[in-house]
Amino acid sequence: MKHIVKILTLLVIISALWIGLLQTAIIPRSHTWLLPIYFVVSLGCYGLLMVGVGLVQFPTCPQEAVLLQQDVVEAKEYLKLKGIDKSEFCQLSWKVFLIYLDC
Repeated sequence: MKHIVKILTLLVIISALWIGLLQTAIIPRSHTWLLPIYFVVSLGCYGLLMVGVGLVQFPTCPQEAVLLQQDVVEAKEYLKLKGIDKSEFCQLSWKVFLIYLDC
């Protein structure tokens, strides 16, 4: 709830600033009307930048990769015990496959 209040407060402040700029004519009106568009474009650029930074800093987890490979091997062994080989797996639809595993 506190986060919503912060966002709404920020929007009210930005709106008040924009309306104030429109009323005082410090900045030419043609530029003032474009400020909300500049704001939205700036937020979009900021969002893309944050996604890019997050992707660059995304940690690689070699231990988790090993655990995932072990899970894949266990799943293959389980399917072999149930009598399902890879060729059957590729030909089955998901519904049939799920029903087949429940048996």
